Amino acid sequence: MQFAVLRAAAGGDIDRTMTELADWLIAEGHMPVGVVRDAAPGTGRHPCEMRLRVLPDGPRIAIDQPLGLGSTGCRLDAGALEQAVVEVERRLPGRADIFLLNKFARQEAEGHGFRAAIGHALDRGLPVLLGVGRFSDDAFDAFAGGLAQTLPCDRVVLRDWCRAALKVTTP
Repeated sequence: MQFAVLRAAAGGDIDRTMTELADWLIAEGHMPVGVVRDAAPGTGRHPCEMRLRVLPDGPRIAIDQPLGLGSTGCRLDAGALEQAVVEVERRLPGRADIFLLNKFARQEAEGHGFRAAIGHALDRGLPVLLGVGRFSDDAFDAFAGGLAQTLPCDRVVLRDWCRAALKVTTP
């Protein structure tokens, strides 16, 4: 089983790294399934704005609620997140080489979100690479049961891991 997790101290590192990795995999002719963050933080109307790109070819789904610039509460639109989950689960039985998820976060920690899709990908034998939110470390560790390898947010390391997981030789 190829199961790995990214943990990063700096906010946004995992999102950028996972999006770049997904783009590289697609350019290399692979078929990733899952989601990555579509826009970097701070590019929209609020720093917590979140859009996911369903892999490999969309759609793009906004999973944040517009609560106003001064709001401090959680902006997650759980219904929109579940729409992204449905899109991913619809793609899992088809042609897929690897499962990517930008963040195992609160919804997954509570047993919702992409949690079942991760299990389906692992059951199918797909390599699985996840980012984990800093507030969800303990929940992820309980979920993974020590089976996930921790990788750094390093392009070379991740591409090598993907090549090995996909059993691809470097040209």
